[in-house]
Amino acid sequence: MVLGLFSIFCSFSRKSHCASWMLLMSFLLDMVIGAMTRHLNICCKTRAELNDFAVFITFGLASALLLGVDGPLNGFVAIIYVLTTSFRLCFYSSGVPFSYKGLPCPYASCVLASISLLTKGNTFILCCMASLMILFMIDQSYYPRDDVLESENWKKAVYVGGVVMLLFSPFSLTAVYCLMWSLSYIFFPDALWGRAACLRL
Repeated sequence: MVLGLFSIFCSFSRKSHCASWMLLMSFLLDMVIGAMTRHLNICCKTRAELNDFAVFITFGLASALLLGVDGPLNGFVAIIYVLTTSFRLCFYSSGVPFSYKGLPCPYASCVLASISLLTKGNTFILCCMASLMILFMIDQSYYPRDDVLESENWKKAVYVGGVVMLLFSPFSLTAVYCLMWSLSYIFFPDALWGRAACLRL
């Protein structure tokens, strides 16, 4: 959540590059926190509520601010994006084990942050992508739970690759890597990231 707050501050300071960078770090860090929580068996109502609040701040509000609020279209799409994130967190609890209903907010945020870096904050392209992410988040489809750090070695390698790119590669290559990673999860959730696919591999 701290990175999300820094991202919001950067957006208000009109530093979309830094804001996007914070969101990509949040995307990777969220997976570590989730894995640690499950490994330590930390499960309580308060923790779940704090997690939802952190997700809303970072992957909802901070991500929406990448669109800017200068024009009516940007502001409208940003508001709808925030409302969609909140709606998904409140009402889209999956009854199917190891799955999410609707696209998880971190992946939608990762797409927006990557697009923002690659297009240098082009608000029109960001609004188009945000509209597409809104549709995926409210979709009734199921997505496999992304236990990347507790799964097969190739998934761990994908994660390590993201960290290495984030720390040592040019910003554009990191954005392309994270964008491809997120899009593969969005468009091929079961074929690449589902448990059935892992068993076949």
